[in-house]
Amino acid sequence: MKLQRKNMLRASALGALVVSGALVLTACGSDDNTKGPDGSTKPSAAAAGDIKCDDAKGKLLASGSSAQKNAVDLWIKNYMAVCSGVEVNYKSSSSGEGIVAFNQGTVGFAGSDSALKPEQVEDSKKICTGGQGINLPMVGGPIAIGFNVNGVDKLTLDAPTLAAIFNDKIKKWDDEAIKKLNPGVNLPPTAIQAFHRSEDSGTTENLGKYLKATAGDQWTYEAAKKWPAPGGQAASGSAGVAAQVKQVDGAIGYFELSYASSQGIKTVDINTGAAAPVAATPENASKAIAAAKIAGTGSDLALKLDYATKAEGAYPIVLVTYEVVCDKGNKAETLPAVKSFLNYTASDAGQKILSENGYAPIPAEINKKVREVIATLG
Repeated sequence: MKLQRKNMLRASALGALVVSGALVLTACGSDDNTKGPDGSTKPSAAAAGDIKCDDAKGKLLASGSSAQKNAVDLWIKNYMAVCSGVEVNYKSSSSGEGIVAFNQGTVGFAGSDSALKPEQVEDSKKICTGGQGINLPMVGGPIAIGFNVNGVDKLTLDAPTLAAIFNDKIKKWDDEAIKKLNPGVNLPPTAIQAFHRSEDSGTTENLGKYLKATAGDQWTYEAAKKWPAPGGQAASGSAGVAAQVKQVDGAIGYFELSYASSQGIKTVDINTGAAAPVAATPENASKAIAAAKIAGTGSDLALKLDYATKAEGAYPIVLVTYEVVCDKGNKAETLPAVKSFLNYTASDAGQKILSENGYAPIPAEINKKVREVIATLG
């Protein structure tokens, strides 16, 4: 009887854990996993169905975008549970650092929140023998504007006001421009503490593209990975910016939605000129990303996004993270693992993980082309 009661209590506890895990988005777990007989975490049949190890083996190093870290962590967890002969190690740093590592030949692929620039493609030819670096869109999602203002639970901003905040022109939360966008909200005279990324970041560049396209003369800077505006405070990585916003009263910053979701950080609704302000959700980001066009040529699938969209329910501050790989000239010892792992991330099961964890899947028509290109990597 004691043993039966102990097992019942253990089952109850495990059930509670599963329920709580389904409600909280984290960087290190997936609700689509089950315990194997040896106690190790294994992906369910649904998660593992699209994982094919083929000839993959050994160690696969990758680095870059912190925007996709939470998604990549889940992908790696599921993939390595099936392909036990492969060790995938993704170093979350920044898009800029990932591309540098790729062009130095120290990683099998890099994650970047912006497509390779012409000079970076040229550099890649030294590593990709007989080929060059190409962009494979793999992760979509909203760039959330997180805020922490005591007593304020809901906040709407538009592009000019957001630009003025990050450009150090609006300094208090009860500024008239903010009050006008938030009638009925009791905004305190708290000083605004704006946080941005300290290192070169594709997330910074995508926010810059949005502000450049929509904020008029409030944002005159060209979009770049390096933060361009005066003032504000710097923090390292999306995780660093999110941590500062969470703990500092009066703070505002930008990071991928999964960081806000996992830490309970409130996010800004964006007034785009549509009938109603738009919240940062995977579904709303998908509406914006679905209108993207392929701007790359050949095997390169770089996308052109419409940051100035006014479509109903389309959240405009979005990014697409690319996996940067050689189209030809990949190292023979890592090519099978690169193809096997990316085939999984681009699969239906791999993309389904995105929508479950604060990201947006790549539109099906584009994702079909991604899979076709992966098959041709050499």
